[in-house]
Amino acid sequence: MGYTIGYPFLGGTEKDLQLDFTKMTLDEIEMRAPRLPAEWALQSGVQLTWPHAKTDWAYLLDEVVHCFASIAREIAAREKLLIVTPEPENVKKQISATVNMDNVRFAMCATNDTWARDHGAITLLNSDGATLLDFTFNGWGLKFAADQDNQITHNLVKAKALNGRYANRLGFVLEGGSIESDGMGTLLTTSECLLSPNRNGQLNKKDIEEYLCSTFHLQRVLWLDNGYLSGDDTDSHIDTLARFCSPDTIAYVQCTDPEDEHYDALHLMEEQLKTFRTLKDTPYRLLPLPMPNAVVIDGERLPATYANFLIMNETVLYPTYGQPENDARAHEVLQTAFPKHEIIGIDCQVLIRQHGSLHCVTMQYPAGVIA
Repeated sequence: MGYTIGYPFLGGTEKDLQLDFTKMTLDEIEMRAPRLPAEWALQSGVQLTWPHAKTDWAYLLDEVVHCFASIAREIAAREKLLIVTPEPENVKKQISATVNMDNVRFAMCATNDTWARDHGAITLLNSDGATLLDFTFNGWGLKFAADQDNQITHNLVKAKALNGRYANRLGFVLEGGSIESDGMGTLLTTSECLLSPNRNGQLNKKDIEEYLCSTFHLQRVLWLDNGYLSGDDTDSHIDTLARFCSPDTIAYVQCTDPEDEHYDALHLMEEQLKTFRTLKDTPYRLLPLPMPNAVVIDGERLPATYANFLIMNETVLYPTYGQPENDARAHEVLQTAFPKHEIIGIDCQVLIRQHGSLHCVTMQYPAGVIA
């Protein structure tokens, strides 16, 4: 049976692509329109925005630098690593003994904080190259200062640290951690985040969906209406809850303890995920990730999640939390989701002290983008 997808071309018209799913699978389909690639698309490398004494990490600086160095080591062993920092010489001293420096690029830039996922460029791909979309980052709905972080993407393109056409989208607030792409025209997101009044409060859901579909050349947006993590500053970023692992597979956080404060919301999220259909009109293969045991510091529960993993070309880096049984179970689930990838755990207990994790501090760029 055929399946028709309309997609826009640079000339401004739309054509229909008749897909015969009896002869090809979704991941064999070449999407020629400007498209938002999936995270597993071929990458040139990954950006880290490095912690320093003028960030919120000051009181944990040695610990968080050790964590960042571990992430840097694994990235640079396989791909290019772009480090954004106001202190490149200092960072070189911190990592040169353990990181493959041949793969490291530095961009000197003032920064407020370290969450590259949310202030980094979001890349569109077309047959003639990449377009680097620069959205406004406003500190997750005006919660934190972001004036310097909001200039990073423009500065990186201006300094030619990133290759591609710069696209000013600063009239719209959007963080990379709030959206998931299957690379085929489907976007997964959460209502809680994208409908936050301190982001694009002048727009309603219909307006926002139309903007996303137009900007990213989407076929559809899947909205998750439930799910949260205690201690999360992002208003339920999708990358803390549910992630595309392939066009037909979603890994998600599952809570099985009825006494846990997250149980009701995550159960409703799970039930909604079961209703979603792929572009082939089949249910998604759903892979439940374990819920970490509660991590509480100074009376506050922190948003530990195994959904905050980074997909690289042949590797998946995932956060661990010093919980051997849960850490191992998460590894097992991710190996099922990515059978051809090496799955590597990185201790991210320090990262959740500032309410984020591994995916939050990284931004991958497609092939050819990192100079």
